[in-house]
Amino acid sequence: MRLLTFTHSPDDTTERLGVETDGLVLDLAVLADRAGVRLPHDLLSFVQAGPAALEAARSLLAADPAGRPAEAVHRLDAVTLCAPLRPGKIIGVGLNYIEHVEESSRSLDTDKDLPPRPVLFGKPATAVTGPGAPILHNADLTTQLDWECELAVVIGRTAFRVSEEEAYEHVFGFSIVNDISARDQRRSGQWFFSKGQDSYAPFGPVVVTRDAIRDPMALDLSLRVNGITKQKSNTRHMLFPIARLIADISSGMTLEPGDVIATGSPSGVGAGMVPPEFLRPGDTVEATVEGIGTLSNPVVDAR
Repeated sequence: MRLLTFTHSPDDTTERLGVETDGLVLDLAVLADRAGVRLPHDLLSFVQAGPAALEAARSLLAADPAGRPAEAVHRLDAVTLCAPLRPGKIIGVGLNYIEHVEESSRSLDTDKDLPPRPVLFGKPATAVTGPGAPILHNADLTTQLDWECELAVVIGRTAFRVSEEEAYEHVFGFSIVNDISARDQRRSGQWFFSKGQDSYAPFGPVVVTRDAIRDPMALDLSLRVNGITKQKSNTRHMLFPIARLIADISSGMTLEPGDVIATGSPSGVGAGMVPPEFLRPGDTVEATVEGIGTLSNPVVDAR
């Protein structure tokens, strides 16, 4: 199931929970109301409601399409997509692709040795922005605004001290995060301000439920700037796979439904280019993950 959050137009502030199917967006709230079914009207609440909400949604979608009310069906290109949800917390993973470890040691002064455990950092929920929304470039704060295409894991069940074998039982689904970074705002080695500013976590365009992704550790991912490919890899090249990340993080931190793990970036970031390349106002960044889609965002001047 491909779940999303949308509004009817760019000027509409009422966000609605939908399902994408065959180029259409189905409004789950309308379908549920017509069927007399109780269903959360936003994706975070839907995730928190657990398997019962998923089963109710599947039943609604299995009904005869001819019986769907017109107001429940929209063309995908006629709605405005929003960030799927606002996570309670976003946990970023650094240096999780071997080639990116080498690239970072050369360009970002990080350790050249492979990390023995996942390298973790946080991004605040206020950094989240949706598909098509602007990435804010403030030249008073950075001249080194960089990109990182990452597979996002959306947690579906509370996880604390779970094993690798149990890890996927706690996953709701998958999406895309573009881990935007102001490379020149790392402070005494700390990345929080560099990676946590407003708009530095483009997220979306959809959340694909776990059952719809056959193998999340075998997905192609890529990133383009103004149509030119900068990153191209596959999740099989992660140093620490998803199950290991969940087990490691939950060893001392509770993961809650709706939390997001950004699983790390492959090589090809701007700082690693020769010479380095960074985002500028007017650029368009497109992050793509197989089976999920493309997350596109313009870069705008925020001064």
